[in-house]
Amino acid sequence: MSQSAKNIEAKVSELCEPLIAAEGLELLDLEFVREHGGWVLRLFIDKPGATVGVDECAIASRAVDKALDVEDLIPHEYNLEVSSPGLNRPLKKQAHFAAVKGKQVRIKTFGPLFEPPRKNFLGTLSDVSLEAVTVDVEGAGPFTIPLKDIARANLEFQP
Repeated sequence: MSQSAKNIEAKVSELCEPLIAAEGLELLDLEFVREHGGWVLRLFIDKPGATVGVDECAIASRAVDKALDVEDLIPHEYNLEVSSPGLNRPLKKQAHFAAVKGKQVRIKTFGPLFEPPRKNFLGTLSDVSLEAVTVDVEGAGPFTIPLKDIARANLEFQP
């Protein structure tokens, strides 16, 4: 992702997070990507204690659409999409990890950690602190991974 797209994501997050929170929803994640149909700003929302449906997505979309137009943070055409995070929801903040403690997670780090070096961890989230999470990987033991080293983390859906 280009630095320009990262800057846009940061500014959009700062603008949209309080607007979505005012609607009783949470902005979990967002991405600004170029796809074959053009640029897409995709917001992933959650509703604490409930399932996100079409109505919540419409509410969030209305809450941010005009503000995005007024602030003019994106210098070209784009499509706004608002959706639920799905079953394999992203984990970005310490609070997200704390909410799924005891469940299966998949974590990818920016670079290799530990001996032998590895970047991918799939296991049970057993501990969460302000600086790190501990994942118990079957057959390999527990790994305490600093939050700053996590490139991507998701809840791993188990039927």
